[in-house]
Amino acid sequence: MNTPPPAVSCLPPPVAVSPMSLRVLRQNGHTLVPTPRAGGSTLEAQDTGCSGCLVRHLAVCAALPLEQARTLETLAGDIPLRAGEVLAREGDPRREVFTVTSGALRRIRLLADGRRLVAGFLMPGDFIGFSGASHYRHSIEAVTDSTLCAFSMQDMRSLCSRHPELERELLERACVELDNTRANLMSLARMTPLERLASFLLDMDARRRRQAHSGDEVILPMPRTDIADYLGLTVETVSRSFTRLRQDGLIATEDPHRVALKDRKRLAALAEMPV
Repeated sequence: MNTPPPAVSCLPPPVAVSPMSLRVLRQNGHTLVPTPRAGGSTLEAQDTGCSGCLVRHLAVCAALPLEQARTLETLAGDIPLRAGEVLAREGDPRREVFTVTSGALRRIRLLADGRRLVAGFLMPGDFIGFSGASHYRHSIEAVTDSTLCAFSMQDMRSLCSRHPELERELLERACVELDNTRANLMSLARMTPLERLASFLLDMDARRRRQAHSGDEVILPMPRTDIADYLGLTVETVSRSFTRLRQDGLIATEDPHRVALKDRKRLAALAEMPV
């Protein structure tokens, strides 16, 4: 009888650190210490943590039964970041995994010639930790004031061993992230600047709708420079593309961080995406 191959893990090999020794984060000389959650009876009283989490339905921990919230409470720590602060730098060892509970972050990489690439944006509900590498391949910075729920890598591996459904959820999300990365590479290779921007706006709108927001207004927490570095364009080209979409009646932009989608059908046709 053939022995089935071992399950593929989305988590890198464990790093030799003591449990719950969540890494101290530093930026500009300031020290940020993960704040342990209150456990026990304070869970319901404060309506915080897993049972009161506003993005639980989007997070990987949604794969666990709600009654496991008390177990999660004893393992999790909250990390607040101010806009511009660094969660992790490229080359840092991976010791924790995170779920974004509020705010927005960006993954970046600096090239040898000083150019910056934005590899993606992390929004509430997104999980940080998909990699087989033992070290970060990108730096992760807060775009806005943000909060993350943190687990040590060892604790997450232990949870996955006890709850196979959590491991399956991690694998599914890794596959979705891979599909999104391939789609973004295709857009950079084949799409015009106008098509790239239309695709980006619709993607941000889809992510907002997954957070149970309605309406046709898209919130863009990031500056235009971030959008340009993500789409592989110059800031000037991004600005001209916004102007063109506005003049064509596809969007309205009274605020740089708020975009009203006036003609979703034409935007989708421009980006070659389903409505």
